[in-house]
Amino acid sequence: MLVFFIIQGYGLISIVFSTSSIVVAAVFAYFYFNDLKQISDDDLSKNWFKAALFFNVFSSLGTFALAYMMVTKNIHQNEYLASIYYYLHFQYNGWFFFACMGLLFSLLQIKSTDHPFYPKVFKLFFLACIPAYFLSILWWDLPVSIYILSVVAAFIQVYVWFRFLTLLMKSKFEIVANTAPFLRYLLLFVGFALSVKFLLQLFSTIPVVSQLTFGFRPIVIAYLHLVLLAIISLFLLFYIYATHLIHFIKPIKSGLVVFTIGVLLNEIILAVQGIAAFSYTVIPFVNEMLFGAAIVLVSGIGIMAFYSIKKVKMPPLL
Repeated sequence: MLVFFIIQGYGLISIVFSTSSIVVAAVFAYFYFNDLKQISDDDLSKNWFKAALFFNVFSSLGTFALAYMMVTKNIHQNEYLASIYYYLHFQYNGWFFFACMGLLFSLLQIKSTDHPFYPKVFKLFFLACIPAYFLSILWWDLPVSIYILSVVAAFIQVYVWFRFLTLLMKSKFEIVANTAPFLRYLLLFVGFALSVKFLLQLFSTIPVVSQLTFGFRPIVIAYLHLVLLAIISLFLLFYIYATHLIHFIKPIKSGLVVFTIGVLLNEIILAVQGIAAFSYTVIPFVNEMLFGAAIVLVSGIGIMAFYSIKKVKMPPLL
């Protein structure tokens, strides 16, 4: 997919590989669902993983719609963008987010008996995820009922997230406190970034803001990078080192610091570029600065990868 999308765009070979990846995702979901039967129903992470797999497969409808338009050459701008945002929404806010929440629930050993609200967190996020898609296409001329539904979904996510955070700080603080200091701060940073993400979603329900936001590419890219880099990637790195899947040695910590700085630089540059675009102000050397931030990101992840491979003495179990 990486090679042939660059060479031919939505050509035959690209579509074959793209379709194959969707088939693999569906087969993986089937086997994973069966394996989840071995986990106790009291383990709340189980539902998060099921939902993550569901949204991963569900997001493929956007890919099929996009491929159909490209092959038939019947492309309309609104439908084209809606298909892209459909896929991105259910990948980022479905598959990625629910999988990470499942890992968090598993890591913190959150049970349904811990607090009555914990099981509701999943249900409310799941119910809100589907109508929250319309937050991505508020620039379209949507019916009032759909707009209201999207606003309600945004409010639900903000309410559930901040109440969940409050409960987490009270009931699971000891587990978080026992992790390495830097990893603890990294988790707090991820929590802050996710809080900003939900608040930005709610803010985007204001029609004027929505029109402006989706009209400037740097804003969209900054938001996607906020989710993928500052939230998903950093959380997964936290999880890897907090669970000792890879030993958290000093050089790896240095690499993680560099990577985190790269994430911050990337977000700041994109945010400044996006805000400046509102007044049609051109930021000088912005591409060069983004390239520099990318080098910092690659350097950080390269340091982590190098010392992770170097540290491993025994082959992995799988």
